[in-house]
Amino acid sequence: MTELKTGDPAPSFTLARQDGTDVTLSDLAGWKVLLYFYPKADTPGCTKQSCAVRDARALLEGRGVVPLGVSPDTPGKQTRFDEKYELGFPLLADVDHAVADAYGVWGEKKYMGKTYMGSSGRRS
Repeated sequence: MTELKTGDPAPSFTLARQDGTDVTLSDLAGWKVLLYFYPKADTPGCTKQSCAVRDARALLEGRGVVPLGVSPDTPGKQTRFDEKYELGFPLLADVDHAVADAYGVWGEKKYMGKTYMGSSGRRS
């Protein structure tokens, strides 16, 4: 897992969003991007995080910030998550967690004595 530092260039990516269209980071040149990673759609912590972004969306967009949520979920699961909570911004499917790896947020986690791989709580 590579750890990004302040001033490092953002790793490029193209990922499918919940509607099946692609989002490429370079297409957002000139915009500020709020890129957040979450381990699984429609779980308590991820829902709280995503709804907070939804609730701040008008403020973010007014300041030229594009919110993008990234998880290893499929576009179909992202669609259901978006529709259930009326999120209204791109949720990106990083099914093979290549983008999470590139941003240094994929790694070993521990919960209730079990070890598994997933998105860390670290923000990039």
